[in-house]
Amino acid sequence: MANPRHSSQNALPGAGASGTGQPSANDAAFTRPFALHEALPYTSFTSIVPFDPTVLPAPSIGSASPAPSLQDLNPNHDFDTLNREILEKGPSSKRVQQTFSQVQRLIERGNITEFKFKTGPKTSISSNQSPSFSQPALAPFSKMVYDQSAVPFRYPTPETPSITPTANGQPDAASVPAAPSAPFVLSAPSAPSALAAPAAPTRVPEKQSPSNAPKPAASKASLNAQKNKQAHAHNAARLEIVLPTKSQLEQAAAGFRPSPSVGPGAASVSPKTTPQSQARKPTPPNLVSPKPDAIEESITVTPVKTTPQAAPSSQQKIAVELPRVPFDKSQFLPVSVPDEFEEPTNLSMKKRKRGDLDGDDIYGESLDLRQRADTAFRELRIFLQGVFEAEVVALRSQVSNDSVMLINEKEATLTSAAQAKAQTLLGKAISLNCFQKAPLEDLLRLFRLSEVALKHSESLEIKIEESWTRGDVEQWVEQLPVLETAIRAARTSLRMMCGGRNDKQLYSEDVIDQSLNLFKRVVDGVIMPVAEMRTTGNTAELFKDLSSYKKKIVSLFNDVQKLFAVMSTLISKIDTSDTVSNTLEFIASKLIFIETAHAERESVIDTQKFDGLRLVAMDMLSQIFLLNPAQRRGIFDEILTSLEKLPLGKRARTFKLVDGTSIQPVSALMMRLVQTSAGHVKDGKLRGNTAVLADDDEEMPIVRKDSSYSIRDESHGAAQHETAIQELRGLAHPLDETARGNAMYVVNYIVNRALKSTKSGDTPYRNLLDLFVEDFTSCLDNPDWPGAGLLLELLTGMMLSLTDEKNKASTVTAKNMALELLGIIGAAISKLRAHVRKTANALDSRDDDDLGRFLSDLASAALEYSYRPENMLAWTGPYRATLEYLERRFSEDQHLASAITFLISDWSNKVCSQYEHYDRLGDDMDERGPEFGRLAYRLREMTQDRRWLSTEFSFKEVSTNQARLAYAVTLLGSKLCKSFDTILGILLNSTGSDQPTVRSKSLKSINQVLDTDPSILDSENSAVIKLIVRCTEDPSTQVRDSALGLIGKCIGMRPKLEDRMIGMVVDRFSDAGLGVRKRAMKLAKDIYLHNHNKAVKSLIANRMLHRIQDPEESVRDLARQIIEEIWFSPYYSGENSAEMQTSIADHVALIIQTVNQGNVVNVVNVLDKVLQGLIASKTSQASLEVCRKLVASMFDLVDNAESNDPTVPSGRKALQVLTVFSKAEPSLFTFEQLRLLMPHIMSIHSLRTNLDLAVAQAVVGIYKRVLPQLSSVHGQFLLEVRKNLIATVSKVARALLDDIIACIWIISTLLKDCNPISLLTGSSLAGILRMDPKVPLQGISARQFERYSLIIGMIGKHCDLDKEEDKIKERIKQGVPKWKGGGGNVSEVMVQVVLPFVAPSQPLEVRQAALDSVGLVCQSWPRNYTSPRVYTTFQQVFDSEVAALEAMVLGSFREFLFREEKRSEQASEKPSINGTKPEKKRELTVMGGTNYDDVASGTARRFLAPIIRIAKATQDEHAYLAVEVLASINRQGLTHPKETGVTFITLETSTNPRISELAYLEHRSLHAKHETVIEREYPSALKEVYAYQRDIVKDPRGAIAESFTPKLHLMMEVLKISKSKNRQKFLEKLCNQIDFDLPKLEKQDERTQHVQYACFLADNLAFFEYLTVGEVHATVAIIEKLVTSTGANIAQAVESEVFQVRMDAIDGESLTNGDAPTETQPAPPKPEVSLKRLQQLTAASMILLILWEVRTYLRRLYGMGTGRQPKTKDKFKDLSKPPVKVASVTGDKVWEETTKIMTSLDSRELMMEACKAFVELMNVDKEFMIQDDDDMNGEEPNTPGNEDDDDDDEKPSAGRGRKRKAGGTTPGGRKKRARSTSQPRKRGRPRKQSIEADADGEMEEEWF
Repeated sequence: MANPRHSSQNALPGAGASGTGQPSANDAAFTRPFALHEALPYTSFTSIVPFDPTVLPAPSIGSASPAPSLQDLNPNHDFDTLNREILEKGPSSKRVQQTFSQVQRLIERGNITEFKFKTGPKTSISSNQSPSFSQPALAPFSKMVYDQSAVPFRYPTPETPSITPTANGQPDAASVPAAPSAPFVLSAPSAPSALAAPAAPTRVPEKQSPSNAPKPAASKASLNAQKNKQAHAHNAARLEIVLPTKSQLEQAAAGFRPSPSVGPGAASVSPKTTPQSQARKPTPPNLVSPKPDAIEESITVTPVKTTPQAAPSSQQKIAVELPRVPFDKSQFLPVSVPDEFEEPTNLSMKKRKRGDLDGDDIYGESLDLRQRADTAFRELRIFLQGVFEAEVVALRSQVSNDSVMLINEKEATLTSAAQAKAQTLLGKAISLNCFQKAPLEDLLRLFRLSEVALKHSESLEIKIEESWTRGDVEQWVEQLPVLETAIRAARTSLRMMCGGRNDKQLYSEDVIDQSLNLFKRVVDGVIMPVAEMRTTGNTAELFKDLSSYKKKIVSLFNDVQKLFAVMSTLISKIDTSDTVSNTLEFIASKLIFIETAHAERESVIDTQKFDGLRLVAMDMLSQIFLLNPAQRRGIFDEILTSLEKLPLGKRARTFKLVDGTSIQPVSALMMRLVQTSAGHVKDGKLRGNTAVLADDDEEMPIVRKDSSYSIRDESHGAAQHETAIQELRGLAHPLDETARGNAMYVVNYIVNRALKSTKSGDTPYRNLLDLFVEDFTSCLDNPDWPGAGLLLELLTGMMLSLTDEKNKASTVTAKNMALELLGIIGAAISKLRAHVRKTANALDSRDDDDLGRFLSDLASAALEYSYRPENMLAWTGPYRATLEYLERRFSEDQHLASAITFLISDWSNKVCSQYEHYDRLGDDMDERGPEFGRLAYRLREMTQDRRWLSTEFSFKEVSTNQARLAYAVTLLGSKLCKSFDTILGILLNSTGSDQPTVRSKSLKSINQVLDTDPSILDSENSAVIKLIVRCTEDPSTQVRDSALGLIGKCIGMRPKLEDRMIGMVVDRFSDAGLGVRKRAMKLAKDIYLHNHNKAVKSLIANRMLHRIQDPEESVRDLARQIIEEIWFSPYYSGENSAEMQTSIADHVALIIQTVNQGNVVNVVNVLDKVLQGLIASKTSQASLEVCRKLVASMFDLVDNAESNDPTVPSGRKALQVLTVFSKAEPSLFTFEQLRLLMPHIMSIHSLRTNLDLAVAQAVVGIYKRVLPQLSSVHGQFLLEVRKNLIATVSKVARALLDDIIACIWIISTLLKDCNPISLLTGSSLAGILRMDPKVPLQGISARQFERYSLIIGMIGKHCDLDKEEDKIKERIKQGVPKWKGGGGNVSEVMVQVVLPFVAPSQPLEVRQAALDSVGLVCQSWPRNYTSPRVYTTFQQVFDSEVAALEAMVLGSFREFLFREEKRSEQASEKPSINGTKPEKKRELTVMGGTNYDDVASGTARRFLAPIIRIAKATQDEHAYLAVEVLASINRQGLTHPKETGVTFITLETSTNPRISELAYLEHRSLHAKHETVIEREYPSALKEVYAYQRDIVKDPRGAIAESFTPKLHLMMEVLKISKSKNRQKFLEKLCNQIDFDLPKLEKQDERTQHVQYACFLADNLAFFEYLTVGEVHATVAIIEKLVTSTGANIAQAVESEVFQVRMDAIDGESLTNGDAPTETQPAPPKPEVSLKRLQQLTAASMILLILWEVRTYLRRLYGMGTGRQPKTKDKFKDLSKPPVKVASVTGDKVWEETTKIMTSLDSRELMMEACKAFVELMNVDKEFMIQDDDDMNGEEPNTPGNEDDDDDDEKPSAGRGRKRKAGGTTPGGRKKRARSTSQPRKRGRPRKQSIEADADGEMEEEWF
């Protein structure tokens, strides 16, 4: 499109319009951004017809300000550096070239979206008016890009339809027509004047719209036209973008079917590409839409003349005139163009063929190679001739020489040295392909010479015997040279057989057999004995003798290893007999699993020598495995059954990988065999010289390619792609199935045996499985071992099936194993993904080649699973890159052949699967099919011939990093890596398992995954984060603790998660687990110290302050320590720098924010304790200095206004915190700081809002605590303060008045002037005395009394006015002349004046005020409590039970008792002065007492009963007030412990947490001090608790239904202080409370209450948290004994009375069939049992049924089993251990069953059912009849039986009982069986089966 500001098409950013980097003069004309109508001509909206600019809102931002220059937006530093480097070093600089290539890629045609513009009409002008532009002056780098970049494009016009596109749009001179160019002005049909004459250029004034510009003079047109010649040539065309409307798209859609590969964005952009760009990137088809019928609009462009002051190189400006047209935006659809990358096409090239190439010469016509081959051949001939001549000489002279040694007179053989040289020369000749030229006669002669040595070795005795002496060893060593010669002779013979010649004479079965026999003898006779020989035992001396010949033995080992390697090559070259193959397989297996010494000193030779033999043995097995498919399963069986011989530990991993990692050799072998399974084996074993060993003389068959395939070349495959895919699948699919089958066989074998063993068991399979998995994961990202991925994939599938909840056969052990292995595999996949991400980023930033960029892009897409399958399977894609890398290294490592074949097979199968996938989807294969066909043909050829790829194609060299990334990308597309989300999901879900071990394993596995790739935490919806959230709420303490550990790890890896996870951490501050609380607090401290978010730090500090009130002392200490470390320790340095001041100011703001969060009162109290503790600590001086700085900083904030931002502290909040500091240590404040608060004192009288009141309370509170520190020097200030405070007494509220009176008294004391306060007191008393207490006060009188009484009460509370008594009485008489005066001191006068108004005749408000005033006075003058008038009045208040009045009295008691506690603590802690006791001794009214101990004791005893009544009457604040009073009484020891103990036990079950917590603390304190006394009160306390829950809480059940928390759980917490024996006694007492006598259940009320009481206690027994196993067993034993003893008579009564079962004499009846029960005669019908009796029996049955349900639940919950356990000492040791719960057992069932039983009294039918259930419980164990012991897992109940009394103190257990037989039938119609006779009968219940029957029957295990 035309650019009005830069007409140069090649101007770059930074070069400026003129190429100099400076703006032109015309640029100054546009000093503001374009208006909407000015900018529209340069957009694609101009082609929309019709168009109306009003559809777009006019922009308003920046419309009046100049637009910024592009130079300001894009810094030119790098650009200028490039220009300077070109000028200094030239364009050949590496940096310049790199930047130049990057710019070229950016401006390539394929990377830029192109638009097709419609050509508009033109007008003609004369040739001399052709516009012409001069070449702009470009910067050096810009010019370099301009000159060397080819960006072809053209502007099609009617007059220049065939301009040849060239670089940068400059046409060749020959291609430009001579006719003049089109006119510069393009006019619209709506402007006829524009068609008649060319538009004259004109200058558009600044800020003038181009559409309104005046027409310029015609004489200037030629000048401007000359200057615009070049621009006109480029821009003469009409620019138009045609966008189809919605309706047009719908019309076109009927006849157009888009390609599947083209996205929706392809329809909106129609790029015009050149052949070059088409070759680079395929262009999606264009959607051609019909032209609209509306009138076409055009763009009118008017050149603008530059000003004379403009630089010569300045450019023209153009004005664009756009007519308004209508526009309907509903006719258009939004589209987008997807950003995709394509595979590189320039990496792979087909090799050129030469007609004279020798088919066998894979090296071509290389002169150097031919010369080397000729040299090798010549050296071999010379050597052979020399050997043959030496043979002749030796035989003639009968003397051996250097080359030949005589065996006898007629036979000679090569010496050992000659053999070595012969093998070297033969190997060189074979490798250079000149062995074929060697004369057959020479080779046969050499063959015969070697055969002589082999025959001679048969007579050697080489086997090492344990009985050898040193002489035998020396004799054996003398044979080693002969043996060495024979071994080398065998190598020489076999080496010639491996040369690939077609001469039958060279292939002798006898030589092969002789060589194999020699090898086997050496292995069995030398290798194995030496490997197994040790320094101890019978072979110690032999070991020492052989060790002296270590070098010779090592040389023998090396020769044996080389011979074994040649044999491995031999079987791959020729077809050997099955005997040879089987023998070699057996020997190889033996060598692989040979047992070597653990240490080098224990071995005759270095153990590494055996590792070399193992590697060759692995190669041998791999070759046999490949060439003999029928033997593969046998080879696997041999390996797998020998796994038990493998060593464990570090010495197990001796196989070194390329990257230095070590794995087990057997792991490498398994992977290699699996990889080999995917290799193609040609039918008939046509491997070079197969037929040579045949007996006939027929010509050998020649290996040819399979002619059964119809696809002959690539073009044929592209044309018939479906056939090509079918042929590839027919070849590749069986190979893939074979590899998978073998891999699955290996995995199944190891896993199945691992499931039956343990890590500490006798069999090593469980440990071996871990080793194998670790080895496979180590090789996962290694392209040399692709079989690891398949093995891990199958193993993952098995592990996932083991973790499946639907898999009932999977045990907990199996799930634990599966989770552990899934964690290892998941960590490996995560590590792979992290490696891919890291490598891809590295390649993307440093690789300039196409392969690196393509792999980087593909890796990024594969990580998000958004890649295109075509890119993954592309011919030049990751598979090809990996194969090229392996092929390049194949010459160095022949073992890579199996990896190459495996990758080819995997590639082939995925290509076939993807093709079929597209075909099933119904995609159009016209585009994809040919490429799939070509690829299928190539892969088929590669599968048949591994060398086909390197022979036919060349490829860019692949670096190691690229190869590893390419292989990793292929893995990302595998099922294994795609299962990562599934694995992670399984691990996450397993954290919610019922089994704690499963949850623990899953958390450990997730930890492993996090270690390898923390990026899984980066997602906003990360599953790991959700897991942690869930685990922090887990019922298991261990899981919650592990979750906190995970949180700490996640935060360490991703600090940005702190803000997200801090809420979970602080929530654990109040966790039930002590360790969890501490871990959470420590983790929060770490977060606090390096987090800068004030909200996070404030939250942590606030929650930490609350932990200072934790019940656990260690938690409280930790919280104090942390607060000190985070709030005070950082400022102990004493630095006063500006930075430190700023830090303190921020810290102060944080403290204020923290204190004002949540419960401010609670936080303030806690902070006060923290400050007091710091000031009293060892760091008190440093703490004081820090606190002074904090206080000083807070005073800077006292005048701040209120703010909605919590991080901005207001003055009110700062004052509240200052109050805390003043309470902790008043000396922190200075006089000047107090003066700053004076304005707030002066404004108290004008308080308007609650905020003002809060400020006033804070200021007065500070004054109250700090003023005592001042001296009388500040008298004027104090007078002013008192004056202002006294003026507010009559107006302020109670709380503020309290502090004001205290301040007034403090000031009066400092000034020694109490006159003002005395006058105030006298006036207030006089005001009350003027009122008549006998007349009820109403209205103003009542309000006046309330104010007067409050003032008097506050003065009495804070002031000691006894010295002012006369003044006060005088003041009273002045106000009330009739007053006769009162006796006693001032406080007594106050009480006497106010107390009459408590009379019942007064209104409630007056009585409250009077009591409040009296109570305030009595707090400070406690002797008034002993006044008869006072305590009588108080007693009347309690008797009236008016809560409001009681609250006044209790409030007074509380304050008095609290003050006494504090006074007592201070007195006991008061230090001595200079070693002497204080001057004023404490009054010893009571032992250890203080001044008013007698008052406190008397008051407590006098009012204890009403206080207890109030505390237990409700659960509101009134009750809490009474509890506070009781707690203080208890702490001071004012009453006997048993008087308050039961009350506290009762109240700790309250649902009000404040009451419950306070009562619990007092109960624990009492129990710790008076355990024996309190224990005796527990039985009565249980009844009180039940009554409290029934009447007050309104819930008679013994546990909370939602959480199954027992209501006596706090009592059990207190009992943890006691010994286990004492707790068992308590449990026994609790069970005894449930027991009953049947006659006592006759009355309905007693019956109902006892059933509910029994249910209450049973619920608690079920849900108690037992501390030891012994407590659980004791509880179960007590319940079983109670049921069996009490239940026997109940069951008999129910059977006889309710179900009328006959129990007559059946002892005399004989049993006809052994155990078969005898039939009883039906009893005559009896009258139905009475309802009252039925209710009585039902109630008894209900109690026992509930108890049995609890017993069953406890047995199942703690896994106690049903069998009786022996009473051994070892079992007693286990009783002290904590019990372990079965996670799958919950309380739901027992709760539901108990609830159901409790409804049994609702109807007669339910009563009958309850009785029936109880009889069945006592007679028959239904569940035992259904299940066996093995299936019960100790979780099922049994029939209750009787126990011996002496078993009570033993460890109880339960077993199964026998069914009892009866003469009658049970209610259910079943026959009865007698109980076991193992226990004596009780209570005379008649027996139903003879003793003989029991004795003759099968005696089963006793149930208890």
